[in-house]
Amino acid sequence: MITLSDIEHEAYKKSPIHRLDARVKLLFALAIIIYAVSLPRIHENNGARLLLLESYLLCLGLLASLDFRYFILRFLAVLPFGFAIACIQPFLKPSFIESFTPYPLSLPFGLSLSYEGLAFGLSLLLKFTVCVTTIILLSSTTRLRDMVIAANRLGIPGEFTLLLSMMVRYLFLFWGMLRRIRVAQETRLFDIWNKKVPRKWILTQVGNSISSIFIRAYEQGEKSYISMLCRGYGNGHEKYYYSSKIGRKDALFLLAGLGYILLVHFLPKASLIFI
Repeated sequence: MITLSDIEHEAYKKSPIHRLDARVKLLFALAIIIYAVSLPRIHENNGARLLLLESYLLCLGLLASLDFRYFILRFLAVLPFGFAIACIQPFLKPSFIESFTPYPLSLPFGLSLSYEGLAFGLSLLLKFTVCVTTIILLSSTTRLRDMVIAANRLGIPGEFTLLLSMMVRYLFLFWGMLRRIRVAQETRLFDIWNKKVPRKWILTQVGNSISSIFIRAYEQGEKSYISMLCRGYGNGHEKYYYSSKIGRKDALFLLAGLGYILLVHFLPKASLIFI
């Protein structure tokens, strides 16, 4: 099981990627995601382009000395959402496709496959893979506080970064509360998968745990807000972030990343087919 502490532990490692400015890594991640999403829905070069981007991201992960066991587990945790959406596309007929080429395979319940649906589903799955890998790489090499600071210095509205800052500050606190509740349940031999206990009673206990978390979150929010008012919270005094300049290595990394995206996009068609 991966916890928030494990994810944050990865972000505190020392590597060339970890030492890069958080603004540069955030811009690089946005560039990768925007490019992957903006690719055509169906195109013969989509697969090769996305695989090249995925290979580049994995190489950066190796350079950052990330624990790929956690990397893969985090990816598998969100894979069912994108995989399920991609799997149903071959059986659908989207309106943006003018003509369909039936796939020679007989299926029950009147279902039918098409080559265009398979191509669209594969393209969605590859886009999902690239975007999730980018997010995991960013979160594994950048501390949460540094990410909030980077967003603020890139011009994200102050109200939004303030909410992110508060979330980062109290996320681990509520995670600790949840762990204490789970430990208390385990000491009372509570097992959510116990088949000998009525499911209704188990759902009631889970609901009570969720309610307890919400109540504690509300109480903690009230205490935090009162403490902020006592310390002079107001307009222009919400936050203070340290300032730093983007170095030469940071700029070179960003330029190299953008250059690689352009190279992948304008790579000759014959080369992409060969890849």
